[in-house]
Amino acid sequence: MKPLYITIGILSVVLGIIGIFVPGLPTTPFLLLSSWLFYKSSKRLHDALHRSKWLGAYLRRYESKRGVSRRSKLLSILCMWAMISLSAFVFIENPRLRILLFVLGAIGTASIVWIVPGEKKGSPEAPSD
Repeated sequence: MKPLYITIGILSVVLGIIGIFVPGLPTTPFLLLSSWLFYKSSKRLHDALHRSKWLGAYLRRYESKRGVSRRSKLLSILCMWAMISLSAFVFIENPRLRILLFVLGAIGTASIVWIVPGEKKGSPEAPSD
C-alpha cells in the first residue's frame, strides 16, 4: 500500500503546484492530500514536503489555522488573473467563453478575498510565504 500512497502523493504534489498557476485547479486540497498520504507512507517525504521552501510554509500555516497572509492572497489573485488574461486573449477566440472565463475569475477572486480565511490578528508571524 505504501508505494501506491507515495505515487498518488507525488502526483498530488504535482497537481497542487500546477494549481498555483492554473485557474480552476485547486492547490490546497492536493497539498493536504499529499501531506496525509506521505504521513501514512513515508515520514521522509512528509517531512520534506513540510520543510519545502515554497509549499512547507503554506501547509504549516494552513494546519495551524493561522489563515492565509495578505501577500499570499494577493499573489494568488495576480497569478490567477495573469493566467485568465493569457487564456482569454491568446487561446480563446469565442466571446462567450471569454465572458464565462472572466465571470469565473471574478467568482474566484471574491472567494479568495471573502471566503479564504485571512491571517488572524495577533497571531505570531509565520515564516515568509
